[in-house]
Amino acid sequence: MCTVTLIARRHGYALGMNRDEKRVRAAGQPPTRRMLDGRTVLYPSEPEGGTWIGVNDAGITLALINWYSVNARAPAPAVSRGEVVLAALSSTSAAVVDAAVQARPLSRTSPFRLIGVFPKAKEVVEWRWDLQQFVRRPHPWRTNIWISSGYDEPGAQQARGKIFARASKQSSAGTLDWLRRLHRSHAPERGPYSVCMHRDDAATVSYTEVAVNRIAGTIRYVGGPLCCSTFASAHQFAIRR
Repeated sequence: MCTVTLIARRHGYALGMNRDEKRVRAAGQPPTRRMLDGRTVLYPSEPEGGTWIGVNDAGITLALINWYSVNARAPAPAVSRGEVVLAALSSTSAAVVDAAVQARPLSRTSPFRLIGVFPKAKEVVEWRWDLQQFVRRPHPWRTNIWISSGYDEPGAQQARGKIFARASKQSSAGTLDWLRRLHRSHAPERGPYSVCMHRDDAATVSYTEVAVNRIAGTIRYVGGPLCCSTFASAHQFAIRR
């Protein structure tokens, strides 16, 4: 249950991600700076160490959402989907991500969609794993949205897609303020279909924002729904050429 929005720019991009989870799930930890295979990476983390989003010092962001439209689940003992981003986060190209993810034990990993943003090549790639096939789908270098929901994925995609389409016509579209307003939005009403999601048993539990230009980037994190929280952390990083 998540919403990922990409703002593609001439020189760089901005990306916002609402993470939606069951209320009983342990809270995630704010982003920290780490070294991974010789590269600087920044990512928030699960208490057990996995993550749902991260960015490296090449300006590449990877974000993973669960694929609830596929009913199948990996057999026990399943491997956490939180390990997928970490396995590929030091990558410098989509081809390297391809190889890194396919080297994972996918047969024991439940269905997911992985979105990769590669600013130097101006590539946006989505990888889909449904427990049978690992498929790579390129997307144009333009503003876009990806939506998942364990409540009603087709319904959430339709509702949030309409909100995104209307918001895209605003004069402020493409700014960070616009991105944050979208991710705190309760349209069409506060509930399971709004981008800022609220249900009795689940809710938006964090917002992560990455902004990258030609020389540097920032990752910001909100530990809670953006509608009623403030940024807990902001980390700057230099782009390695």
